[in-house]
Amino acid sequence: MNNADRVNDIAPGNLTYDRHLKGYIPSENFLPKVTTGTADEYLHVLSRKKDITHTFQQLDLGFTQTEMIHVPMRSIDPIILRAVVQASREHKRVDLSYISMSSAAEEGRIIVPHTLVCTPLRWHVRAYCEKHGEFRDFVLSRFRGKPEILQESPFTSAKDELWNTEVTVQIKPDSRLTFAQQDIIARDFDMKENRLEMKTRAPLVEYLLRAFNIDPRKQEVDPEAQQIVVENFKEIKQYLF
Repeated sequence: MNNADRVNDIAPGNLTYDRHLKGYIPSENFLPKVTTGTADEYLHVLSRKKDITHTFQQLDLGFTQTEMIHVPMRSIDPIILRAVVQASREHKRVDLSYISMSSAAEEGRIIVPHTLVCTPLRWHVRAYCEKHGEFRDFVLSRFRGKPEILQESPFTSAKDELWNTEVTVQIKPDSRLTFAQQDIIARDFDMKENRLEMKTRAPLVEYLLRAFNIDPRKQEVDPEAQQIVVENFKEIKQYLF
């Protein structure tokens, strides 16, 4: 059984044989079965393939018509990453050093990591900090030294109340734009009734807004520059840094 026969078993009528191409092409009644068939899905796969090609330059995946802007990722020590990942999986404490922007000095920390988080510009880890007695975010590139994994801890993600708090962020076109401009923005983001609702975890609200290039504290900026604003700012401002 060839690949076309397998496809026809899964989705009868999706393919027709083209004698000139000597191969199968989508039929007029083609309906996606394995994928959703959306443009976003294809572009996401395309971007990941291009990203892999950028990392492994010797691979030829045939995507020469695609170009991506690559932002340099922050340097993370593999030894530290391995320890953080292991501690996260095993719910263990890990002893290492950290440099914060507030002190700019290297100091020892014992944390209990539970989740790695990727933002558009950096990786960080959500962890319980024994020094401050609370769950916090730590930028992975700011850990130093040789980590030491310690015994298991009861401070798992289940104990992180803020992490387990779901928040809905509502964005809309800036009302200072013309109606025609607002309609363009609404279509860009596939808004329903000029509103886009996104659910996320409470500690990730600020990162989500940054990904949209939104500064909710400065909604008086040029409307054509930011274009979208947070509609329910009063509800979410408690979760901002």
